[in-house]
Amino acid sequence: MSYRDCTTALLNMAVALALAACSRNEGAPAAAGAGPAEASAVAIGVAGPLTGPQARTGEDVRDGVRLALDEINATAPRIGGRTVRFSLVTEDDEANPTRATTAAQALADHKVIAVIGHVNSGASIPASRIYADSGIPQISPSTTSPAYTRQGFKTTFRLVANDNQQGPALARFALEELHAKALAVIDDSTAYGQGLADTFTAAARAGGAQIVAREHTSDQDTDFAAILTRIKGKRPDAIMFGGVDPQGGPMRRQMRQLGLQAEFLGGDGLQTPGFIRLAGAKEAEGVYASGPGLPKDKMPGGPQFLEKFRGRFGREVEDFAPMAYDAAFVLLEAMRRADSTQPARFLPEIGKTHYTGVIGPIAFDAQGDLLDSPVTVYRVHAGAWEPVRSILPGH
Repeated sequence: MSYRDCTTALLNMAVALALAACSRNEGAPAAAGAGPAEASAVAIGVAGPLTGPQARTGEDVRDGVRLALDEINATAPRIGGRTVRFSLVTEDDEANPTRATTAAQALADHKVIAVIGHVNSGASIPASRIYADSGIPQISPSTTSPAYTRQGFKTTFRLVANDNQQGPALARFALEELHAKALAVIDDSTAYGQGLADTFTAAARAGGAQIVAREHTSDQDTDFAAILTRIKGKRPDAIMFGGVDPQGGPMRRQMRQLGLQAEFLGGDGLQTPGFIRLAGAKEAEGVYASGPGLPKDKMPGGPQFLEKFRGRFGREVEDFAPMAYDAAFVLLEAMRRADSTQPARFLPEIGKTHYTGVIGPIAFDAQGDLLDSPVTVYRVHAGAWEPVRSILPGH
């Protein structure tokens, strides 16, 4: 090879290395020779919708993890006899089940040691098999479908109440507080929406309510005139929607346009600032929605977390950032107990977690579900969600 050829090859190699560094990997350690910044790089994955109508929720989760890793890295943790620096690798699953499997495989190929995500049940469930096959622990901060942790995988955990807890709590509220006897139920045909609607329906019927209509839409629809017109003729006391705010907001607005005066309630997919923006403050007034856990400012570490988050990102928490933040520390504590960053070593320790985080005490049952998670029902009042009642499991 000539001197010119050798020089060209070296330049090309340098360019290739530079391009490889420009990835979705955030917070990687400095290069060798950088003194105290030298550390073993350990990558943690985050997956969720970072584009599209649900991007705010995905960004909320990503930033919760980002805040946690900033704090963890600042302490220069030592695990397995070496200083470790955590980096963040993000994948956009677009809240789409097919895209979720592609994102999961990309994270597995990147050799992340754990994943915090996905956000939606419909994305978490198909992605979870890829993580299980790869031996990668997965902690979802927001997946509520019971099916997620019922697949027999040892790698799946969640930091929210599941729909077997949330649906009955919401039904109980509708019957006891709203005194609803005739209910219409709509779902968005996703794993999350349909699962929540089904558990709500079963609990409402068991409580003596009549389900006068059961309708289905999709997580892409925004025109609900036909469904709502059919429901209006049934004269329900309340309408429950199993779905998320991009559909829930327009649905509420169209209810008002049709003169449908029934109460409107849903799950955590509605309990967001985005719902109020999409429905309009006037139309959103009086809507009820449940959310897993305590109100954010009532969480044991809530006020401090909200202040830190606001200071770091210049905006308010959307929904699941506290759970995502805690998930990072749950992983760290498991690694410390195992004294290893190898997934095969620290995975068994996750199930033994007894950690007090922002959201409160964190421990898992044998399936990876969060133990003793309360459910809080909120109501829109004066353009903001206000807590109405927190319901503990078994109470």
